[in-house]
Amino acid sequence: MELFRKTNFDFLGKKWPFIIASLVLTVAGLGTMVMKGGPRYGIDFRGGVNMAVKFVQTPPVDKVRSALSSKISGEISVVENRTDNELLIGTELKDEKALDAARKTMQETLAATFGGTSGKLDLHNTGAQALVDRLRDPLQRASVPMNDQQLRDLTKGILAYRDGRPNFGIIQNLDDLGKVQGVTPQVLNVIKQEVALAPFAIRNTEVVGPKIGAELRNQAILATLYALGGMLVYIAFRFEWIYGVAAVIAVFHDTVITLGLFSIFDKEISLTVIAALLTLVGYSMNDTIVVFDRIRENLKLMRREKFEPLVNASVNQTLSRTVLTSSLTLLTALALLFFGGQVLNGFSFALVVGIIVGTYSSIFIASPILIYWTNRSGVQGKGSGGEKVATAAAPKAVAK
Repeated sequence: MELFRKTNFDFLGKKWPFIIASLVLTVAGLGTMVMKGGPRYGIDFRGGVNMAVKFVQTPPVDKVRSALSSKISGEISVVENRTDNELLIGTELKDEKALDAARKTMQETLAATFGGTSGKLDLHNTGAQALVDRLRDPLQRASVPMNDQQLRDLTKGILAYRDGRPNFGIIQNLDDLGKVQGVTPQVLNVIKQEVALAPFAIRNTEVVGPKIGAELRNQAILATLYALGGMLVYIAFRFEWIYGVAAVIAVFHDTVITLGLFSIFDKEISLTVIAALLTLVGYSMNDTIVVFDRIRENLKLMRREKFEPLVNASVNQTLSRTVLTSSLTLLTALALLFFGGQVLNGFSFALVVGIIVGTYSSIFIASPILIYWTNRSGVQGKGSGGEKVATAAAPKAVAK
């Protein structure tokens, strides 16, 4: 499918605005990092407790922060996702022994501040075994015929209803449990006597030790560098070394700008963000290789063409593929950014920025580097058959 046929846009003639924009974004991003003392690492890399809490109504951010700050020393971060009435609560701890205590303190503080269950079992924040233990004796006293296996199946169904669609951890009314198989009016009456609904549900809790966080951070950096190094070797072998250098510089440019925008917008860098960056390294590199491969083919087909017009023609010939691939991928990333929730926000933001920056870097960063080197060396590179192709020179006048 071709959106554009025989286009002749002067992409490389418009390279300077993009190069200047890249320089400005790079300097701004790196400057912000220096002022903030480096990137803002998430719990995955610095160690601590991350807790995702969903509320029945709009969560009181200031009240949560104030309640936790009075119980836990150190930095407390509370990030709101208004779409889902969720809070992402994080605390940084240096002592690994304090991690489990901090997690327990966070749960107890939330329960004391917002619980209101009056000694009953909180259905929003309980597990299967606790629910079984709480209902077993009351059901027997109510003369409900149910053996242990039936009771476990009942609690499994109740928790599945709580966590599945459309509740996602929050049940509005205990009467809704009447929809669960096995919950008869008699059973529901017992549940109402023993169980209550807190106005919040702890959806997920992550605990990472500081040592593990430091190791993950180092491994993430090494993984990115290894990916860049491996691609440099591959492209240098497949094309020429200057092609590999140009492609790696363009990908490194994409990574630096993306990390810089994370610092500018004060977003955390987590493991999912690193996954997005590695995805973008491959995506941007693939986009650059497509352009370079067309350049290599045209080196044989357009022998007498000067190198810059040849590169420009190659970019135009791959324009349909670039627009289709980038636009469809960008739509998917935007859907994740707007509808993916707080957990996927960093991942999707990195994808959106990386796709935009990676697309123009293949044209306005990698290609100009290739042209600059070729003009200096006087050799255009290898044709599709592997032979060297020299830059076409104007014929000299013959003196008479």
